[in-house]
Amino acid sequence: MAFGSLKKISAIFDMGSRRYSFIGAILFGILMFHGFVHAEKAPNYTFVREATSAPAITHYDYIIIGGGTSGCPLAATLSQNARVLVLERGGSPYGNPNITNIENFSDTLSDTSPTSPTQQFTSEDGVHNARARVLGGGTALNAGFYSHASTRYVKEAGWDETLVNKSYEWVEKLVVFKPPKVDYQIAVRDGLLEAGVLPNNGFTYDHLYGTKIGGTIFDKKGQRHTAADLLEYADPRKITVYLHATVYKILFRYNNGTARPQAYGVVFKDASGVFHKAYLMKNSNSMNEIILSAGAIGSPQLLMLSGIGPSDHLQAHGIKVVLDQPLVGQGMADNPVNILTIPSPIPVEVSLVQTVGITRFGNYIEAISGLSLSFLLSSSAQRHSRDPGLFVNKTDQPFIVPTKAMAKESFKGGSIVEKVTGPLSTGYLELRNTNPHDNPAVTFNYFKEPEDLMRCVLGMRTIIEVVNAYPFSKFRYSNMTVQTLIDMMVSLQLNKRPRHPSAAFSLEQFCIDTVITIWHFHGGCQVDKVVDRDYKVLGVDALRVIDGSTFLRSPGTNPQATVMMLGRYMGEKISHERCSHGRK
Repeated sequence: MAFGSLKKISAIFDMGSRRYSFIGAILFGILMFHGFVHAEKAPNYTFVREATSAPAITHYDYIIIGGGTSGCPLAATLSQNARVLVLERGGSPYGNPNITNIENFSDTLSDTSPTSPTQQFTSEDGVHNARARVLGGGTALNAGFYSHASTRYVKEAGWDETLVNKSYEWVEKLVVFKPPKVDYQIAVRDGLLEAGVLPNNGFTYDHLYGTKIGGTIFDKKGQRHTAADLLEYADPRKITVYLHATVYKILFRYNNGTARPQAYGVVFKDASGVFHKAYLMKNSNSMNEIILSAGAIGSPQLLMLSGIGPSDHLQAHGIKVVLDQPLVGQGMADNPVNILTIPSPIPVEVSLVQTVGITRFGNYIEAISGLSLSFLLSSSAQRHSRDPGLFVNKTDQPFIVPTKAMAKESFKGGSIVEKVTGPLSTGYLELRNTNPHDNPAVTFNYFKEPEDLMRCVLGMRTIIEVVNAYPFSKFRYSNMTVQTLIDMMVSLQLNKRPRHPSAAFSLEQFCIDTVITIWHFHGGCQVDKVVDRDYKVLGVDALRVIDGSTFLRSPGTNPQATVMMLGRYMGEKISHERCSHGRK
């Protein structure tokens, strides 16, 4: 298929005098944490305030670093029996029109200010990525898909299945809904069934082989609900949440002359640049703890900044070593994702991820449709594209960027993506400097393990079968071949990785060259390596890590359900331990 034929494809999307980059729209619609944030009325949280209002010194039973997907349910639960402080480096998801209004969604993604809800970075592998920086974490920015971890995952994690199910239910009562029926999603569902991704499991939160419709954190009015909403469960008398509170280090001491360090406080800085200190309460209850819930990037980064990590690496940055722990920052993984965008001859409804195919060979197949044309490939992509006519953005941004003027244009088409489960390939995280505001250097080693690449190829073949299936035919131009769609993807500079002409004809090379992220990265503080099965940091007292950095692999099709569950689950366990200790 000649690349020049792409100009014919672009003509299909010629609206008036302008041609829009539909692929840019689709990619960021599905990728930038999967979705749109709708207007939401701010809850009356009297305990949420700016860190500039914090006293110079304060004391709490629990100090939680990170008010994200796990931190919010964890804090809400612990506040029932103890005084809790949450330190969130970002702002509130409520009341900010750039977050809460779909019409201003592109402004959120283009915002590179220090208080932006998203913090962009590019891995050392050359894949563009981002991390959340907002109360509620990724749940304030994602596509909302909600699905449990598998029963096998729960057993391997050593979790109590009964408490896991109760914790999921606790989350679901407040923030999870059944999505509306959308023709495009049903066509993808039926295409998956025709492609052999069986059986049809209907609507369910459970992780089952076959094809299903999952839950969503968008309600029937299209209003987003986030992990921050779970703070409604908190005791307002016993919890304080400081926003724009960036933790610089965890403080350690040595009790009774022992060589075992104990966490006892943190140093954080507010938006005005003023430093504050928060300490654990000094009382007879030795259960008081500091809990890291800063995510797969933030948690290992902060451990290193506090002196826990590979000693040589810490010393090279002038950091005093508290504990030589070479496994901090290891096991970093990001589930590789590849995508096929399909223009449609008929209008399609806007839909985020609803349908998922869970294959037996290690893939998850998901789809979106009709997303706003608010994202265009930049001049960087134009310079590398074989068909610059596809792109109209003339800025000089490093990669795909939003364009406000395009925010309300709709796209006639959709995208189907495959995500490799696991993955088996892992990498590492290292500090670039000692500034907690800056991103560390992260290497994910996409497709280092051949099995991950094999799974990607099988996943792409499944997507091709869905596109060729009869149920999907009405959403595809009959004269547009799959090869044309593949050529289109190959022509775009989706990342900073090397390009190879063979990617248009080899699915193996296609996977390697066009890999992108779906923001499901994890690892860095893994169970049995950096923390024990109770998420206590090995070799240290009064410090835990409870978030996705502890995962050995990503749970379920999309991790947010399990990360929120884990916050509630561990909050319940820690509270029970505290009460039991108090009765002794």
